[in-house]
Amino acid sequence: MADALEVSLDFLVGKSDLELDKKTIKRLEDIDKLPENDKENIFYALDGLIKAAKLNAL
Repeated sequence: MADALEVSLDFLVGKSDLELDKKTIKRLEDIDKLPENDKENIFYALDGLIKAAKLNAL
C-alpha cells in the first residue's frame, strides 16, 4: 500500500510526519550501502549544507 501511495511505511502508519519521496528514499538506501567512513563524510558535508541553508533563510 505504501508503494502504491508512494509514501514511506512510517508515514502511512502515522509514526512520522515526514513524507519521503522515492528519489529521497533511493538516495538514503544508496548511502546506507556505502562503507562507514564514506557515510560519515557524506553526512558531514550534508550537515554543513543544511546549516548554511538555515542561516540563509534567516
